[in-house]
Amino acid sequence: MFSINTAKDWVDIEDIYDPVFDSIQFYSHELDTGVNVWGALFNIFSNQSYNVSRYFDEDAGKLLENLLRENEFDIIQFEGLFVVPYLDIVKANSKAKLIYRAHNIVFDVWERLANTEMFTPRRRYLQFLARRLKAYETEQINRFHQVFAISEPDRHSILRFGCETALDVFPVALDFKNYVADPTKVSFPTLFHLGAMDWRPNKEGLEWFLDEVWPDIEKLTGELRFYIAGKNMPRHFFDYDSENLVVEGEVLDAMEFMNSKAIMIVPILSGSGMRVKILEGMAMGKCIIATTMAAEGIECEHGKDILIADTPDEFYRSILQCITHPTKWKEIGSNARKSVEKNYDISFIAERMFKVYNELLNA
Repeated sequence: MFSINTAKDWVDIEDIYDPVFDSIQFYSHELDTGVNVWGALFNIFSNQSYNVSRYFDEDAGKLLENLLRENEFDIIQFEGLFVVPYLDIVKANSKAKLIYRAHNIVFDVWERLANTEMFTPRRRYLQFLARRLKAYETEQINRFHQVFAISEPDRHSILRFGCETALDVFPVALDFKNYVADPTKVSFPTLFHLGAMDWRPNKEGLEWFLDEVWPDIEKLTGELRFYIAGKNMPRHFFDYDSENLVVEGEVLDAMEFMNSKAIMIVPILSGSGMRVKILEGMAMGKCIIATTMAAEGIECEHGKDILIADTPDEFYRSILQCITHPTKWKEIGSNARKSVEKNYDISFIAERMFKVYNELLNA
């Protein structure tokens, strides 16, 4: 395993407690991919996508090149667009079959962000970034032997922008022994939001919810509490903190935090791919109230294993229904667990993936 360990999402390798790492060779290269004003300015006059080019580093490339020369691989899988800048090095130094696993349609995220941006200069720059990303993403997609889309909607999007290589859907997979709920620890009535707050769709969606929905929700009952957690919490979110609204920032144990709350709020207004936190919430038996955009690509049914709300009024009615009918949110949470067990079990998905590997090698 070769990994780019970025400063933004830096992980202490010593803190990885996974038995898999005892049986593999793991290589990690630390890289600061932070946005640089001068770098962004000079990039305008190049033909490269600034979003992607920041992830290429010559030292990382040399490390990867040496790794490829010293080892012979059957399959090399690229996890996400931001490691694709190393594709040329891999092609030059390996005869392995190459797979691109698209975590989302990256340019689509930026197009949607641009469409919702009101400040004209920023909107135009976001549109510029989206165009560059689209050109890069569509150009690279056919340089692989196989593409894995993360969801069925993403598969259709990839086909629309000209994918001619083999294409399958492999969603996020969960190991359910890591998702054990304890109903005795759930406090009610509680709402919660959990997500990385340096991801713009999370930040944008939560701001909308707090400004447009929460003021009316807060008046429902003095006992209601809304808990917000996530890493890299912007400072201004703490200004919303009140008796009924608790902004916790990053939490040490996400599963414990999730287990202790009743109803999960996911007000995503833009983005692509699959919301892993929704799948984890479903695995923990949570009643989830999410926008259509947030639930995109997830096998779920409104009113059965999730509640879909896209307007302030729809969120209000859904939350009111859960608060006044506690059996409703418990039933939806129970159905949610059954749905993810059926569709996102890691054993089943891994078996399908290995079948594709074998087909590639025997082609």
